Amino acid sequence: MTTKPKARKFRIRRDGPLTPGQAMAATEGATARKVAPPPVEQQPAPEAKAEDVTLREPSTAKDENVAMMEAASPDMHDDGFGPDMMPTAAAAARGKGAVQSGDVASAESARSEQTIADIRKEGLTGRQLRMARRVAQKHGLTPTSDFDAVKQLRDRGIDPFQRSAMLELVQNNAKAQGKGGGASPNLPQVARQAGPGTSVAVPQEAPVPGPALNSAEQRATEIGRIQQDIARRRRRKSLLLFTRLAFFVLLPAFIAGWYYYVLATPLYATKSEFLIQQAEPTAAAGLGGLFQGTSLATQQDSTTVQSYLSSRAAMKRLDAEHGFKAHFEQDFIDPIQRLEVGATDEAAYRLYQRNVKIGYDPSEGILKMEVIAATPEKSQEFSEALLSYAEEQVDQLTQRLREDQMKGARGSFEEAEAKVLAAQKRVLELQEKLGVLDPVSESGSLMSQITQFEVELRQKELDLQQQLSNARPNQARVRALEGEISRLKALVAELRNSMTQSTDNGASLARISGELRIAEADLATRQLLLQQAAAQLETARIEANRQVRYLSLGVAPIAPDEATYPRAFENTALALLIFAGIYLMISLTASVLREQVAA
Repeated sequence: MTTKPKARKFRIRRDGPLTPGQAMAATEGATARKVAPPPVEQQPAPEAKAEDVTLREPSTAKDENVAMMEAASPDMHDDGFGPDMMPTAAAAARGKGAVQSGDVASAESARSEQTIADIRKEGLTGRQLRMARRVAQKHGLTPTSDFDAVKQLRDRGIDPFQRSAMLELVQNNAKAQGKGGGASPNLPQVARQAGPGTSVAVPQEAPVPGPALNSAEQRATEIGRIQQDIARRRRRKSLLLFTRLAFFVLLPAFIAGWYYYVLATPLYATKSEFLIQQAEPTAAAGLGGLFQGTSLATQQDSTTVQSYLSSRAAMKRLDAEHGFKAHFEQDFIDPIQRLEVGATDEAAYRLYQRNVKIGYDPSEGILKMEVIAATPEKSQEFSEALLSYAEEQVDQLTQRLREDQMKGARGSFEEAEAKVLAAQKRVLELQEKLGVLDPVSESGSLMSQITQFEVELRQKELDLQQQLSNARPNQARVRALEGEISRLKALVAELRNSMTQSTDNGASLARISGELRIAEADLATRQLLLQQAAAQLETARIEANRQVRYLSLGVAPIAPDEATYPRAFENTALALLIFAGIYLMISLTASVLREQVAA
């Protein structure tokens, strides 16, 4: 059963100024807890006088949350009143030293006082005493003081500081508060005590108990213990960290270093450098000639050669001609780098990719190749073989283009040449068939004769007119002139008829001349086409020569006299860094997940 406190205002008076610890304890106790005062009837001790009896307000019961906190961890949480005893316990302590009156106490009373004195010497805090009084009230006891509550509980075999007893007390308080309709504020109570030398209790404020302050030596001891505990935990964590680092980082790095320094087979690397060039073309007009003569002009060819040397075709050809698989299947090679007997092409190709490294520098257009083998002689042999494969591949890149260009130009030239021969043969057949070497010359000769005879005819006609114009012309002369005129006319007519009429071979001179002129024109056309085809063939030949690619060797492959691989120190350091990075990433991930789960 609980009742509300009757006092509404409380004053706390202290003899001296509060220490920082007392002020903090009083503030925490006043703001962090709410209590409901249970009815406690104060019974004065029979040994004490009437004027030494201390009057106080009923104690309050703690709130359910505070009681549960105290029950769960009675040694870690304070209730705000500090380690001082309650006023009742103080009154009982003062009553022990007061002058007693009456009969002499019995042996049982003396033993009880001795037990209470022993309990007082245990140094119980005020909070523990108040918890003991609550437990005693829960069991139906009526102790006269907090020490008496501890004594009565121990006489009944009950440990007042046992966790189960405190939990039961918390549950009972929770039920009582639930019935009462709420919790009362947990505030410090003012104890009233009677003034000395008077029979009437005079109101006088008693100092509120504050937290017990440890001495400097105790604080130093406690700080030293905390520091030792922190140092011990740091050593334990450091030991665990070193163990994890040794297991996940140092041990794998040591194994890798042991392999590189002890087990790894020494390998020899032959390095070579080459570039792909083309014939110097003539300066092209416009933007087409900007990249001529630079590495950009052969970048595509260089990339193609690099891809071919890194392909399975090059590996198979190298194995077929120089025994690539058989070289790496030898017994003296360590198991990690050795190729199993009868291995597949895929396994050999993976080994080929590790041991044949080809890089391309686009700024300079240089291909850099490094070939690794178990012996320096084989390394040089493999490198020279791959260079020959690259040169063949370079030749094949433009071979089809050059062949197509030359094939078209050569076909046009051959066709034009055949047509010219046919036209010339046609002219020759016409000349042999008609018996005319040159129709133009023949026609010119006839026309010159006709012209000459016509001029002579005109002269004879003039002479005849002159004779006839005389009064008495010479008849003999006239007849002679008339005969010559008639003969000339007949000759001119015959010559003209010979040019248009068919001859003995069935063709006239005009027809013969026309056919020959057509055949000669066709022959001239074919000859012009033949000239153009010849020029085109020559141009194609020049362009084909320009398309030719050359593999220029900058650094010749020379076998080394010392092993190039393994690089034990660099590889061991790299393995250490890799394992450390993996461990760091896993640790960070685990820490983040742990914080997320804890949140």
